Amino acid sequence: MVSLKKFFTRQPEPLIGVDISASAIKLVELSRDSRGGWTLERCAMEPLGTAREEDGTTSYFDEVVDALRRLLKKSGTRAKQVALSLPPSAVITKKVMLPGNLSEQELEIQVESEASQYIPFSLDEVSLDFCVIGPSPKSPGDMDVLLAATRKEKLQERVEIAEAAGLKPVVMDIDSYAARLAVERLLEGPQAVLHAGEADLLALVKVGGRGYTMQILRGEEVLYDTEQSLGGSQLTQNIARHYSMTVEEAEQKKRAGELPADYATEVLQPFVRSVAQDVARSLQFFFTSTPYHSVQHVLLFGGSASLDGLASAIEDSTGVPTRVLNPFEGMELGAGASKSRVRRDGPSYLTACGLALRRFYQ
Repeated sequence: MVSLKKFFTRQPEPLIGVDISASAIKLVELSRDSRGGWTLERCAMEPLGTAREEDGTTSYFDEVVDALRRLLKKSGTRAKQVALSLPPSAVITKKVMLPGNLSEQELEIQVESEASQYIPFSLDEVSLDFCVIGPSPKSPGDMDVLLAATRKEKLQERVEIAEAAGLKPVVMDIDSYAARLAVERLLEGPQAVLHAGEADLLALVKVGGRGYTMQILRGEEVLYDTEQSLGGSQLTQNIARHYSMTVEEAEQKKRAGELPADYATEVLQPFVRSVAQDVARSLQFFFTSTPYHSVQHVLLFGGSASLDGLASAIEDSTGVPTRVLNPFEGMELGAGASKSRVRRDGPSYLTACGLALRRFYQ
C-alpha cells in the first residue's frame, strides 16, 4: 500500500507531481535553493482522448499509460519518484478525536476501530491510512487525527499506471489536498503573492472539464465542499450545438482558438454568466446553511478557470474579489519551463504543483 503518511515525509530524491484528470495528464517538477527560493524546473501537459474518469477509476488503461510515457519524454525529466493523487470522490476522509497519550501501536488499533464506523464496506477491501493533525483545540489532552480510506483497486490502478510508465510511486494524495498545499505556498512568508487574514474565508473553486468544485476554507479547515456539473465539457457541447459540429471537432477548435468570430458573444459569454451565477448560488447555499455570512476571496484554478471574463463575472455575481491562481507565481523558471506555457496554462497545474511540493513539505 502507498502510505498517505508519506505526505509528510521529505523526499531525498527528485520528485515529480503527476495529476491524472479526465481530459489531460499534467506534470510538475520543482526545486528549492538554500535561501528557500523556488524554481519551476519543468511543467508539461498531455491531453487524453477517450480516457474518462468515472468515480475515481480511469478507463482505457493503455491509453493513459501511453500518454504518460509521451509526457515524461516531452518534459525531459529524469526523476523516477512520483506523487500521484485520487479524486475526492474515490476517498473517504474523516477527522476524529483520539486520546493524545496513545502509543503508535495503540493509535493504529484505535484508527481501525474508528474507521470501521465510517467506511461502508469491509476494511479488507480498502487501503487505510491516517496522519496526526495535532492537539485538539476542542479537548485538552486529545489529538485530532485525519483518516483516509479508498478501495484497493482504485489506488492500485493509479500505481500500476505509473509503474507501467517506468515511475516509482512514493506518495498517494487526494486532488483537493494537493491543490490546497499549492495555495498555502502562495499565502506563506513575506513574499506571499496572496494576502489573507487568519480569519478570512477563501472559496477555492476548480473549474475543470466535468464541472466545478468549491471548497470554503478557513486556514486549514474545510467548512464547505460541493461539486457541480458545469464545466469545460459543457462549453464544448454548447459550441458543438451552436455551430453544428461534432463534440470532438468543437473541442479541437476550442483548444486551438479557431472558432468563428461571434463565438465570444454567442457562446462564451452566456456560458461564463451561467457559471458565475451558479457559483453565486453555491455561495448563497453555504451562507444559509452555516453560521457564516461572507467570504473574503474567491480563488479560481483548473483548465477552464482562465476563460475570458469568468473571474470578473464571478466577482460581479458574488460581490467578492476574485482572481485566477497561477501556482508558479513567485518562482524562477528553469530551462525546462516555458514562460508562455506558464502564463497560458498555469491555473491548470495547481494540483500537479501541490503534488510536486510533497517533496519539501512535511
